[in-house]
Amino acid sequence: MHQGQRTFVDFMIDAGVLTFGDFTTKSGRKTPYFVNTGKYRTGTQLATLGRAYADAIERSFPQGFDCLFGPAYKGIPLVVAVAIAFAERGREVPFCFNRKETKDHGEGGVLVGHAPRDGDRVLIVEDVTTAGTSIRETVPILRAAAKVSLAGLVVSVDRQERAGETSARSALAEVGAEFGMPTAAIVTIDEIIGHMGARLTEADRARIAEYRAKYGARPDAG
Repeated sequence: MHQGQRTFVDFMIDAGVLTFGDFTTKSGRKTPYFVNTGKYRTGTQLATLGRAYADAIERSFPQGFDCLFGPAYKGIPLVVAVAIAFAERGREVPFCFNRKETKDHGEGGVLVGHAPRDGDRVLIVEDVTTAGTSIRETVPILRAAAKVSLAGLVVSVDRQERAGETSARSALAEVGAEFGMPTAAIVTIDEIIGHMGARLTEADRARIAEYRAKYGARPDAG
């Protein structure tokens, strides 16, 4: 774990995005930690977030990409922030995102921003992948727009837990294998817990251990 990742964990905690306690996920699981990117609410926070994503992309996707895509809704501000971060580094990166409903007036269509072209390598920017639902919904939209290839998927936190009760791999690994694309995260839950150290109470650690024993991905399964 490098310093940038440690700084990012502290940043999430300061922003109220990463919290520990008792929560219920969308899937109905009772979880001792929660990541809610909807808590980012200032321009400075989005600028910091965009740079952290850009760092992870440069580190994890050396094969490159041609455009960025953010699945609605939370992926929209994320993909914009990442595009701005790359612009700060002297690289203009086109981006697009999808509407939840097709627009039937004006220019119409489902995608906003860059119009994907045949041969484009699209890198998807998401917040947290728990079941891969948004990816499964939006990849067909991208492929309907042009003959694109998927350069990969990057998320802020890899929860390192199984997508379903019968899965052995993490949800992130599962969706990557399904669509034949590499995946990466700014940080993993293992790295977060390691960095938190004494800031986690014994009760927190016990709940986390119990949760991960029940839902955690097998290390040898990806």
